[in-house]
Amino acid sequence: MGLLIISRLASRTPTCYLQPFSVAKLWLSTKTGPLRDKNIFLMGPPGAGKTTVGKIVAHKLGLPSVDIDDDVLEAAWGMPVASKLAAVGGRRFLEEEGQALLNLSASGCVVSLSGSNPLHPAAMRHARRSGLVVYLDVDAEDILGRLGKMRVDRVVGLGQEAGVSMRDVLLHRRRFYEACFDVRVLCGSGDTVEAVAQKVLRAVERYEKHDRETFISTRCDGAAQAGEKTYFSDVVVEGLAADGGLYVPENGLPVLDAGEWRRLVSMSYQERALVLLEKCIHPLEVSAGDLREMVFRAYGPNFSSDAVAPVRHLLGNQYVQELFHGPTASFKDLALQLMPQLFSHCLPPMCSYLVLVATSGDTGGAVLSGFGRLGAAARRRTGVLVFFPERGVSEVQKLQMTSYGGGSNARAVGVQSDFDFCQRAIKRMFGEAGLVGHLAVEYGAVLSTANSINWARLLPQVVYHSSGYLDLCRDGVVQFGQPVDICIPTGNLGNAMSALYAKRMGVPIRRVICASNHNRVVSDFIATGQYDLRGRPLLPSSSPAIDILRSSNLERLLHLLSDASGRLVGALFARLDAQGCFRAPGDLLAAVQRELGAGWCSEDDCLGAIGRVHAQTGYVLDPHTAVAQVVASRVQDASCPVLLCSTAHYGKFAPSVCRALGLQSVPEDPVQQLAALEAAVRSPGAHGELVRRLGGARMAHTVRQAEYGELAEEVEAMIQDSFLKTT
Repeated sequence: MGLLIISRLASRTPTCYLQPFSVAKLWLSTKTGPLRDKNIFLMGPPGAGKTTVGKIVAHKLGLPSVDIDDDVLEAAWGMPVASKLAAVGGRRFLEEEGQALLNLSASGCVVSLSGSNPLHPAAMRHARRSGLVVYLDVDAEDILGRLGKMRVDRVVGLGQEAGVSMRDVLLHRRRFYEACFDVRVLCGSGDTVEAVAQKVLRAVERYEKHDRETFISTRCDGAAQAGEKTYFSDVVVEGLAADGGLYVPENGLPVLDAGEWRRLVSMSYQERALVLLEKCIHPLEVSAGDLREMVFRAYGPNFSSDAVAPVRHLLGNQYVQELFHGPTASFKDLALQLMPQLFSHCLPPMCSYLVLVATSGDTGGAVLSGFGRLGAAARRRTGVLVFFPERGVSEVQKLQMTSYGGGSNARAVGVQSDFDFCQRAIKRMFGEAGLVGHLAVEYGAVLSTANSINWARLLPQVVYHSSGYLDLCRDGVVQFGQPVDICIPTGNLGNAMSALYAKRMGVPIRRVICASNHNRVVSDFIATGQYDLRGRPLLPSSSPAIDILRSSNLERLLHLLSDASGRLVGALFARLDAQGCFRAPGDLLAAVQRELGAGWCSEDDCLGAIGRVHAQTGYVLDPHTAVAQVVASRVQDASCPVLLCSTAHYGKFAPSVCRALGLQSVPEDPVQQLAALEAAVRSPGAHGELVRRLGGARMAHTVRQAEYGELAEEVEAMIQDSFLKTT
């Protein structure tokens, strides 16, 4: 290894109590490392293997290896670290140890930090300025097992109180480790030091090769986009690709090994989300510290369940994942309490953005809630305009959306048409260069979207599918590696796609079952390969969130299962635009049917399931979850558990649920309907924010005709109200 050590005499007589160094050393590498002259700092608890892993990593990279304990502290103090700790006590020890790291001069080295270095914030800031801090996130049980076999006499406790257990020390320190790393290396239970070293090397390579984590359009082959680099920040802000396609990761999603997944089993929802999102979002796009702040803000007291998305047993082999504990009582909250924060973080400094949203009911309220929680500075640069079918959402959903109408930069507009028209109009706006250019030049405003066509909307949904499986593991329903099916009520396929992406990351999902109501275009396509919109009216139902005919995320499905053939996807959707239908090639259909199951049910089946399940269990399903329960009972073979995605709280569809339960004299007022329901059934209760919104002042809202020009006028009016006009 290339190593040059330069010694300098200290300017004054050293003492092990006041000055950590008698001789200052400068470690310089004579070889260029993967981060050029930057250091690689390995951080982690005592027993994480930092010293051994550091030596392996340094050897493989041909770089110098520096161990803070052995090479710096003991050499400077002239005594073992344990003796120093015994001589000066814990608080003084931490200060002098931190000062030693502040005085460290190293370039292009692999540096193994002490376990207590992260307890000195200034020292860690110094380390991060001179290199990359890699956190060896090792399972506490592995640490305790290793330390139990060692003679440990140099671990600083919590406040140096006597009798503090090692488990408490590790728990106390974890928050310091989490606060000051650049890259996490998640170590599976029982990982060897060689395996951990390989993970470190891959993590450093990933950090250095940011340009590998690019995105492409579903309608464009990768080769056709050579020279154009589109990164996570770009797709969050742009929403839709310029060619009308949807963005997807060019090189797919990262895969976790079984040991890493097992580590997540005992973690909270927030911790799981943080680990998974770190692996999917490059730290140069969103730093680990910023992402942590966003995740814990997104999934905190604003959710009525501490578990965020809990799983409970329903009937037989059927389990329900409750995705309705967010502030708008919809699964959309799991994405839209986080996505606006990512959007705000990624905004370029100059422009203002109008976020356009088409909703079949739940997305509108969730978007307005999520963007409404941003800080004042972000809200000044971000407007939100929601289009919803005036007669195609429940009264509760409409009241939720229109209750946000008090501010000039957040508005919901009813349209005398269906969801498909609203979504089609928004896509058309993105594709009209004249409109986009006019808004940019005249108002300095750019269009974006928060529908599931935006990758940042879809990505957080991967987390809850993963978390649902991990909950089943935690509860002993399955052991990791045993398969489950997931049944999702879906019309736009975004939720189903996020489950397939979770499977690609290593979650043992056998099949994703797509459950449709009588608007069964999705289930018909999966059964036949024919996607046909000709002469097919959209029929209202008790489950309006799946009253959709044109599924936007079908593009991502076909792109994923056609080995990323953008040319094929582009041709199929060009045919759909021109002729109203297309047929998937035989090999593509076979791939679809291997991954997806499907079925549909009638309105009577749906309402019947609500009454039957309540009679058997006391549990109330909303109409969407009831569709999933009916379809799962019909098409799933019961050879493994099936997890039903419960996408909304039943209180949002009170008239239908009251009818299904046989309740008489249903009140007209939505607040009274919800109260009557909750008086009649045991669980699950409604989120307080839902009740508050329904009980607030009723606000008038704009209603537009089903004319593209009228919606475009509404967009310009919204921009005029939200942003200052440029001169």
